[in-house]
Amino acid sequence: MIRGRVKGKVWSSRHVETLPGGALLEVEIDGGSRLIAFDPLGCDTNEAVLVTQGSVAAAYFNGRTAPVDALIIGSIDEKTK
Repeated sequence: MIRGRVKGKVWSSRHVETLPGGALLEVEIDGGSRLIAFDPLGCDTNEAVLVTQGSVAAAYFNGRTAPVDALIIGSIDEKTK
C-alpha cells in the first residue's frame, strides 16, 4: 500500500464504459511524485489516503474489466490541532 495525499480531480469528458461510478484523483506520494488513482470513496482535496496498485486494484472490480492501475482503498484519519 502507498500513503499519499489527494491534490485534485482529473476531469474527463469521455471515459471507458466499464469504469464504474467514482472519480479519478491525482495523488501525491512521498518524494513528491504523483499518480492517478480511481476513488470509489468520495475523497476530498488534501485528504490523506491509502492507495493500492496492480492486480489488487483491478480485483476490486469483481468480474468487470476496468482499466484501473491504482485504487484508493482508505481515507486516513488525521489528528487536528
